[in-house]
Parts: sequence; structure tokens; C-alpha cells
Amino acid sequence: MPRTDQDSLDALVTVLRSHPGMRGKAAIGLVSEVLGRSDWLGGPGDDGAVVEAFGGSVVACGEAMWPPFVRADPFGAGFAAVLTNVNDLAAMGAVPLGIVDTVVADAGVARRVLEGMRRACELLRVPVIGGHLTEHDGEPAVSAFGVGAATHPLSVTRMAVGQKLVVAYALDGTMRPDFPFFPAFEARGTRCADDVRLLAAVAAAGSCVAAKDISMAGFAGSLAMLLEQGRFGVAVDLAALPVPAGVDLAAWLTCFPSFGFLLCAPDGREDELVAAFTARGLHAAVLGTLDDTGHLDLRLGDATATVFDVGTEPVTGLAR
Repeated sequence: MPRTDQDSLDALVTVLRSHPGMRGKAAIGLVSEVLGRSDWLGGPGDDGAVVEAFGGSVVACGEAMWPPFVRADPFGAGFAAVLTNVNDLAAMGAVPLGIVDTVVADAGVARRVLEGMRRACELLRVPVIGGHLTEHDGEPAVSAFGVGAATHPLSVTRMAVGQKLVVAYALDGTMRPDFPFFPAFEARGTRCADDVRLLAAVAAAGSCVAAKDISMAGFAGSLAMLLEQGRFGVAVDLAALPVPAGVDLAAWLTCFPSFGFLLCAPDGREDELVAAFTARGLHAAVLGTLDDTGHLDLRLGDATATVFDVGTEPVTGLAR
């Protein structure tokens, strides 16, 4: 019998639910077990923590690179350490101010890590402002921490039923063959710096109230993390999803794009939000409307399937 849209969608849901990058987020629940519940803006919870200081908002965040990745591609790990922090700051509506790093590795690996950081900092227009280096012949370890300033922080605390879910991507580039990563930064070059600063601009304009970068959890895992704390739901129209030419849908939904953000727009402001990204040569689209079902549903043609029920199925296990 010919394969139906429902068959294709059910197979896709199986892939998304078994995605290692998404399943690995369950370990984050340990944070609430030890540190207790979160007020969210203060952290832990969003992509960064917001600290009120001297009449403004400072956003802080951090990322640890996977040691096998550092060992296999120290330049790429250094680049990613900066990129992930800048993306997290952007998802909080912050303008990046600086990066602090910690590197534990032999001299050769450490040099390549720092070279990768330098390249990312050049493209994203953010300085390395300090850090720590320990020379070590064993397994390498790399972490980085970002600090930024936000006049209008983006947060899940501002999400509400009826808001529109918008996705924004940079589709320039090709999928990396050895790692589920879609790098657009070489093609976009120095445009990357203002790409990430656009989120602070749309936050200040009021066309975006909450955001999350699409991370190693992939599209569905990152969206589930955005939805879970308010127990929101959404039905995503896959026909509206921007996808790079020649990239398989399942691969696209499970990869880490160098520029990919999920955004919440007040009802009636979604076209303004989409236009802000498309004006920069980025790709953005409205995918659905937030509801109170707790279901992350996907639609493909006439078929519909639920990927997660965030009302009953924790993704990170973080507690507000």
C-alpha cells in the first residue's frame, strides 16, 4: 500500500521522540532536585538568568562542550562555545557584551580551542573578556560563559494562550556530514553579528515576548522545553516550516542550526516579527497558535500527531 501522510508523520514522531539530544535534557531535572524551584527570570530555567543591577538587566549564561567533540574538533568546539552562549543571550533579548572561558587541555588542543573562539568572536562581534586555562594531557574540557545586557528581557513568564509561534532561521550553508549541525555563519559572515542582535530589537519593539534558541535538542525538543513550564500546547504546520534545499525533514528537525529561534509574538504582531527577520535575508514563518492543551502536535497534509504532552511528560523536569 502507498505510504500515507499519517504513516510519514508517525515515523517522524518516532524519530523525534528518540532523538538523543532531546532525551538528554531530562538530566536537567537534577538542578531542581538540588537547588529547588526557580523564579525563572532569576534562573535556572530560561536560556539565561536575568539579574537586575544598577537600574538595568544583566543576562548571564553558560555552556559546557561535550569532551569527545572537543577532542575530535577543538577549533569547532571553541567556536561552538561562543556561538551557543551568544544564541542563549539573544534568546533572552540581550545584546552580548563578553565571553569568559575555561579550557583544560594539552597545549595543542587549547590553542585550537582558543582559535575557534577567536573566529566566532570576530563574526559575532563579541570579545573574550577573561577566563582560565589549565594545561592537562588527559581528556579535554571546555566551557564558556556569556554576559549581556537586556532592556526588555524575553522569558517564558510572558507567554500566553493566543500568542503566535514564529520560527526564524538562517538557511545559508549546508549540513555538516559528521555531526547534526547546520552552520550558516561562513555564508553569512559578518552579518551574523547583527542577526543575533535582532532579537533584542524585536523584544524592545514588543513584537516578541519570549524566545528559545533551537539547540542540540532539535526543533521539537527545544519547542517542548519552551512550552513545558506554562503547560502550553501548539499545533505546528510543517508545511510552513522553512527547510534548506536538499535537507531531509527528519534531519532538519533533529539538528542544531547555528541560527534558529522559536519566538512568541502577541496576536496581531506576528507579521511584523516575521518581517523583521526576512528584511535581513533570514527565513521566518508563523507555525501555529499557543493553546492550553499541553500538546505539541505536528500537522503534515491531512495528518496530525502528538510528539509530546508537556502537561504530563516532563522534558527537563525543571520546576517553577
